[in-house]
Amino acid sequence: MENITDAKKEGVSDSESKVDSGVPEVPVPPDDTPEVLNKALSGLSSRWKNWWVRGILTLAMISFFFFIIYLGPMVLMMIVLCVQIKCFQEIITIGYSVYHSYDLPWFRTLSWYFLLCVNYFFYGETVTDYFFTLVQREEPLRILSKYHRFISFALYLTGFCMFVLSLVKKHYRLQFYMFGWTHVTLLIVVTQSHLIIHNLFEGMIWFIVPISCVICNDIMAYMFGFFFGKSPKGCCKTWEGFIGGFFSTIVFGIMLSYVMAGYRYFVCPVEFNNDSNSFQVDCEPSELFQLQDYFLPSMLESVTGWTTVRLYPFQIHSIALSSFASIVGPFGGFFASGFKRAFKIKDFANTIPGHGGIMDRFDCQYLMATFVNVYIASFIRGPNPTKVIQQLLALRPDQQLYIFNSLKAHLTEKGLLPALEEAAAA
Repeated sequence: MENITDAKKEGVSDSESKVDSGVPEVPVPPDDTPEVLNKALSGLSSRWKNWWVRGILTLAMISFFFFIIYLGPMVLMMIVLCVQIKCFQEIITIGYSVYHSYDLPWFRTLSWYFLLCVNYFFYGETVTDYFFTLVQREEPLRILSKYHRFISFALYLTGFCMFVLSLVKKHYRLQFYMFGWTHVTLLIVVTQSHLIIHNLFEGMIWFIVPISCVICNDIMAYMFGFFFGKSPKGCCKTWEGFIGGFFSTIVFGIMLSYVMAGYRYFVCPVEFNNDSNSFQVDCEPSELFQLQDYFLPSMLESVTGWTTVRLYPFQIHSIALSSFASIVGPFGGFFASGFKRAFKIKDFANTIPGHGGIMDRFDCQYLMATFVNVYIASFIRGPNPTKVIQQLLALRPDQQLYIFNSLKAHLTEKGLLPALEEAAAA
């Protein structure tokens, strides 16, 4: 009562007092399970009905995943963008419902405007970084690339000023709540999806294996929790599900990596070919994707009878990816579960029957994307001579000559230049 009295003294509206009371009202989405499944599974208990619905829809989603992989990296990037937009819409809709903000002036428009601004910034950075030659060749792209960050800042500043101008005295608190809600959503959703696309440019294997490991852990944790867990609902958030999902994901990651590492289509970076004016996935695989012999520890040697084992180095890295997907990745799901409990909702949406919304399926994927990007930058990626040459060719002739003379002097000092000249003469 004291809090409500203070709120009224400060001139705060009733809706804002309700927010402070911690009892948000979020409408419960109706069950939209296909009628065909409802009729076919009508004789089952709710536990087994949910198991079959989740299983059937999971197989459908996995089949769709294989299909878009077949269509190539550019389609994958478009799917990532679509998923990002849908996740943003689901979280923002919850904010609208919780804070009763449908009557806030311009806020729905501003939320989507900020999404557009942030995507323009991140995708512009990506195009400039990975398609430098194409950008320098096309005059409009070159100008946009040169002033990209200034344009991005100007766009964001416009939205910021529009927000300030839209402030209404009786809705101050609600408007700032939603301003913060929008920006946190952008940080979680847009930034992470941008990292997913960066991982994809390094090679489709860096996109497919991590995502598949998270999916495998989610499925196996649910299976072990359902059949061996002590929870009457068969929840995947049990010790049985956690342990079973961990070991299953490790084995799955190693096997999937072995299969994919042998194909250039999966291991080669996505690059733009100037001659054909198209994107290509073709290269000479690096040592990371070439079979090598590894000596087994004496304990494993005594058990298996093998002295060495032939593996791709990427399979060793896949153990780290699988471990993260199994041990740390679920914390993304726990975070999402805590978020939903805080606002008394079961799912982010009802887009996928038996699974909830798109965000319910990708809550762990975003955390995994950040780890993979950091892992590549820390342990995998080295200097890229191609990018250095592209940047050198964009310099003025006098700058190119300066770098040439500096490099020549450096190689001569190291004693490498005479050897190179003799090899060229021979």
